Amino acid sequence: MRVVEVFGDVACPFTYVGLRRFADAIQCHGAAVAVRVRAWPLEWVNGRPLDPDHVAREIEALQASVAAGFFAGVDLARFPRTSIPAFGLASAAYGRDDATGLAVSLRVRTALFEEGADVTDRGVLRDLGAPYGVEPVDDGTAAARTRADWEEGKRRGVVGSPHYFVGGHDWFCPGLRIEQKDGRFAVAVDAAASDALLAEVLQ
Repeated sequence: MRVVEVFGDVACPFTYVGLRRFADAIQCHGAAVAVRVRAWPLEWVNGRPLDPDHVAREIEALQASVAAGFFAGVDLARFPRTSIPAFGLASAAYGRDDATGLAVSLRVRTALFEEGADVTDRGVLRDLGAPYGVEPVDDGTAAARTRADWEEGKRRGVVGSPHYFVGGHDWFCPGLRIEQKDGRFAVAVDAAASDALLAEVLQ
């Protein structure tokens, strides 16, 4: 079975859009692929929590170009200051199997960006994991597992969120061409990168 590893942050809009589209493409092709979504904690990379205003500009650019139907219920007024608890839930899901891990990784992001859920709240995470038979882990375990992924990502040269690895090749944010000027973002489809990733996965 082909294995795809994706390093990304739960609270990264680009990761959310890209991961949903990638999962849909794999399902459409009926491919037997294990997608392992690993933690890339931007709050540690940047040395501070994600700025909701910055996230809002990313979302605005995505909605204006490639993701008009996304982010319907995001609540930027209480945007999470940390992704570590959500990373912990996803890691527990991967402890069951790859399919559960991917499902929970997507579910947490959908809850954040489409339902305005507080994915730092243990009760919310318990509810999100329950349909999959997954319980949140404690804060120390979540941090330790996140750090292990972060260190592995640094070792492998991850440059940002999301960064995909498969078959000896890697792509940063495949499928999206992102430009930033004067604090504003412009996003366009990068079909060549997206097609190259999918071709590598399906071979």
